[in-house]
Order: sequence, then C-alpha cells, then structure tokens
Amino acid sequence: MSTQPGPVGAPADVHRGAPEGEPLLAATDLVAGYVPGVDILGGCNLVVHPGELVGIIGPNGAGKSTLLKALFGLVSIRSGSVTLKGEDITNRRADSLVRHGVGFVPQNNNVFPSLTIEENLQMGVFQAPKSFDERFEFIVDLFPTLGDRRRQRAGSLSGGERQMVAMARALMMDPSVLLLDEPSAGLSPVRQDETFIRTRKINRAGVSVVIVEQNARRCLQICDRAYVLDQGRNAYSGPGRELMHDPKVIELYLGTLATDVEGGAESA
Repeated sequence: MSTQPGPVGAPADVHRGAPEGEPLLAATDLVAGYVPGVDILGGCNLVVHPGELVGIIGPNGAGKSTLLKALFGLVSIRSGSVTLKGEDITNRRADSLVRHGVGFVPQNNNVFPSLTIEENLQMGVFQAPKSFDERFEFIVDLFPTLGDRRRQRAGSLSGGERQMVAMARALMMDPSVLLLDEPSAGLSPVRQDETFIRTRKINRAGVSVVIVEQNARRCLQICDRAYVLDQGRNAYSGPGRELMHDPKVIELYLGTLATDVEGGAESA
C-alpha cells in the first residue's frame, strides 16, 4: 500500500489506510443534490469501520455537509448506495436510520432551548422511552456535567455546552455510528478544543464517528483516517496525521481552511 497521500485515482486509493474487513458504514459513488438537475455530490465514496473516527474536510462548497446529510436521509441520493452493516439504507428516512443505529448532530438548531437538559435527552429516546434510565446513566458517565445540571434549560447554556447536549441526545439511542456536522463551528478556540476532546471520548466509548469539519488541522489530529472532498468528489484520503503533513494537502487545502476558521470563530 502506498504511504504517500495523493489525488485519488484508482479505486484502491479512495479508502487509503482503511482497515481490512467489512465496513460498518459504506457510501459508494454517491450522486446527490438539493434541487433537480443540480448535483452537489458527483460520485463520493466513504467507508467507516467499527471503532473508527473518520474526518471529512475540504474547502467551502466541497459537499462535506451534503455528504453527511445524504448518509442520514436528509438529501436525496440520485445514484450510488449507502449500506450499514451490509444492509442497503440508501434514502431511508431519518427516523428509520435512528432505529437502525445511526445518530446525527446538525450544525445549527441542534437543541430544544426551552427544554431542560434532561428533557432534551428524553427527546433522544422518544422511540424507546423505557431505555431512558439506562442510557442516561451511560451519558452521565461520559459527560458528568450533564448529570449535575440536568434541570437547567438548554437555552441558557453556552455554545459549547449546547453542542455537548446535542451530542448526548444523539447518543441516547445507542448508535453504532455518529455523524457530526461541523461541531466546532462558531466556537472559540478553547471551546473548539473541548469539542474535539469530547468527540474522541465518544469514539473511545465504542461509537464509530464521522465528523465534518472546517477546522481541518484539529480534525486531522484526532481522526484515524480522513477524506478530503473538493467540488463534490474525493480528492485525497489517508491516515489523518499523514494528510496533515502532506505538502500537497497543506498547499491546496489546509492554509485556506485555517484562514476560514480563524475568521469565523466566535466566543462561546
């Protein structure tokens, strides 16, 4: 296997560095878009193996969030396929995907501000309310702060704290894979670091994670592997830390992405 990242050409390069064996989640040649006749994704590929933390980076407009939403049934897939544990889940409804073990945390409007932390987590198991106590115990073990502040309304929390609640709610249904759409967006550098540490903690608790991020350098530091998207297609792939130090990836993507992040960060 090649050790030097480079533009994806042959199919063997698309998932460079992926483990052997059957993937947990696989997207093959996805073509998708929001309006008829306009494709945002032009044949994207991705695999996630059990226990992996996989990053998706790329410039603005590359199709990163569209890919995540297509996986979760929020954007229509026109061709290609998505499988979970070998089962075809292409264009399944989001509520069906949650039951099958896929969690999703959107970038915006990801908590119910008028509800307490506990009530937000109850919404996470509305399909299986009897599991609340068991799952709440798991969440509090992972994020003790949520147990201590369970009666606090989510609308009074900081941006970073709301992001933690959103992640916790998605974990309430015990997903096998968690999809995170730019969880550090709009946060201060300190809150961004907390979010990445939290993401790694979730992964180490046994949940496979796919994270879309504009903070490309930090994403590559924590992920096992990453895909670089450009204009709706796979451009590069490989182990995160290798991509972070690859001259071509730095020249073409990381410098621009770092500027975007620095310009957009706000205090949490």
